[in-house]
Amino acid sequence: MVCAHGYSGNARDFDFLARGLARDARVICPDVAGRGESDWLPSPLAYHFPQFLADFRSLLAHAKVDEVDWVGTSMGGLLGLMLAATPGSPVRRLVMNDVGAFLPAGALARIARNLRAPERFATHAEVAAHIRHTHRDWGEMSEAQWAHLVRHGARRIEGGGWRLHYDPQITRLVQPVPFASGLYFWGAWYRVQCPVLLIRGERSEVFPPWVAQAMLDSKPGAELMEVAGAGHAPALMTSAEIAAVAEFITGTRTGRTPATAPRRAAA
Repeated sequence: MVCAHGYSGNARDFDFLARGLARDARVICPDVAGRGESDWLPSPLAYHFPQFLADFRSLLAHAKVDEVDWVGTSMGGLLGLMLAATPGSPVRRLVMNDVGAFLPAGALARIARNLRAPERFATHAEVAAHIRHTHRDWGEMSEAQWAHLVRHGARRIEGGGWRLHYDPQITRLVQPVPFASGLYFWGAWYRVQCPVLLIRGERSEVFPPWVAQAMLDSKPGAELMEVAGAGHAPALMTSAEIAAVAEFITGTRTGRTPATAPRRAAA
């Protein structure tokens, strides 16, 4: 199983989910280039989806696996979508966490604003306050989980202070295209053949309800799970969220809670 994080996320975002899934699978949670422990690339133009997909293909080849289950949050969900849409795809089952086949321009602008941050934080408390603010839509999390996000979301700077874990250059690329309504991935969605679980934060602007419904209407075998109280993007850290993902991946789908119950499109 591969867990792919969001645009400004890192591998450690999935620690709680991975522990819950590791009973049944080998779980790989990489840092995409420019994030976490991965190297920063020499130019902002080097951060693009074809490069990320090539990196993931190399990772799967290195791991000597030709079939995987994929859990992707936001950008990670889009990477999984594009990989699942290719002929002979290695993706057996796909979980797309709060991202769909269309991303509205307004939501992209909000993501861009959320990426703005000082180059340096003087204190750890400033880092914690910033991360709590930028992750305020992730939904239910314990104090221990918040502390986990902060611990892995920043790095000490030589000489004092803190910086966020990702290359500041990635913030230049998330800008809405002028006069465009958003980003379209419908062509990839129509080509996906594997089972898909769509996860949507109840208050998400990135994955609007009408996009989710259109995806279900065009692929009746897909399922939708809405996470109450969350926006973009559900943290996938609660026991109910972890259980729902595990049940979809293993095909058991039992013990759902009303707040996170998958549903199918109406006939």
